[in-house]
Amino acid sequence: MRPTALVTGRVQRDRGAFARELAAAGTDLVLVARHADRLEAVRAELTGRCGVAAEVLAADLLDPAGRAAVEARLADPARPVDVLVNGAGLLGAVGALALQGADDEEVKVALNVTAVVRLTNAVLPGMVRRGRGRVVNIASMAAFMPSPGGATYSASKAFVTCFSRAVHEEVGPLGVHVTVVCPGATRTAGRAASGSHRSRMGPLLEPDEVARRALAAVGAGRPVCVPGGAYRVRAAIARHCPGGVYRRLFQRGWRERTARSLTAALTVEADG
Repeated sequence: MRPTALVTGRVQRDRGAFARELAAAGTDLVLVARHADRLEAVRAELTGRCGVAAEVLAADLLDPAGRAAVEARLADPARPVDVLVNGAGLLGAVGALALQGADDEEVKVALNVTAVVRLTNAVLPGMVRRGRGRVVNIASMAAFMPSPGGATYSASKAFVTCFSRAVHEEVGPLGVHVTVVCPGATRTAGRAASGSHRSRMGPLLEPDEVARRALAAVGAGRPVCVPGGAYRVRAAIARHCPGGVYRRLFQRGWRERTARSLTAALTVEADG
């Protein structure tokens, strides 16, 4: 009997790399995202190419009913899920917190934090009872660096990182491994069209390589995966460098730009 993996996120974009890698390894799939037509296209591609079975579960993880449907599928003892990839996430608008809408920031927390906690919680009891299972939670390099202009996003990814490491310690001795993946800038269709090989954060990572490294890490029982040598160095610096030195090295430009934009916006608002 083939193992089954449930993958959340936009399967036609970088999260699709996880579905492709799992299918190529002979893993059946449950594909979760909002748009059923896009899921069906990916399902047809992967079943035709790899010969695996694939379910489509169209659900919005921001909607309690949609999220409950995914939780029920993860907890179904008759159809066990062996691998969960929590790939759905939201960056949203970038800018100073004082210029963002509170409801928009709450949406980031709901998808980046609440959904990850609830889906992980739904799948773990069955994995523990079976004595095996893998959970991959997608965070970001932003987890290691409080980001001016992206305060809620970086804080949410720091939560996912801390949460995943703690849960890994809880269930690792029982044969279940949880790995948090903290990629840097990853190549997207837009970046590929531009011909760029770098971002402000560093060199662009290929989605397939991120997926391969992430799945290898969770298979080996490693709690944290930072793909790419340049990003591993930067993560190490962020973890161990004094905060003041780190800010001067990496964040000075972002801090100044964010402060200027905030001052300008609030000044215009006051004048108006």
